[in-house]
Amino acid sequence: MSINANEIICSIEADYLKDEETLPAIYVGDTIKVGVRIKEGGKERIQPYEGTVIAMRHGGINQTITVRRIFQGIGVERVFLLHSPRIADIKIIRRGKVRRAKLYYLRDRVGKATRIKQRFDRAIKQKTTAKAK
Repeated sequence: MSINANEIICSIEADYLKDEETLPAIYVGDTIKVGVRIKEGGKERIQPYEGTVIAMRHGGINQTITVRRIFQGIGVERVFLLHSPRIADIKIIRRGKVRRAKLYYLRDRVGKATRIKQRFDRAIKQKTTAKAK
């Protein structure tokens, strides 16, 4: 009985993956709000980061999303590891209708040219989790 390395890695990753109930279905082009846990001194708070998903990479436990927003006239992008303990929650604000897997062309655009059409055929299902502290 021999188990190959890939099966061992998949079984270990399955233990660390967040439940499918806690993560909504995220697509490129969606506008989302990510709650990021930030430690300041001895306190911890959740800071929202709202923007457009311009890229998704990898899969499984290494899955990341790149979220872009405009802050004080400057484009800011952040890469989030979806299964990280620093991610408190993810809320989908609106669905975007795009025809590309990566939206890097938005980096060169300014103002109204960065708008993405809204998509209505995918429902926004908010899956909330109540964690007791």
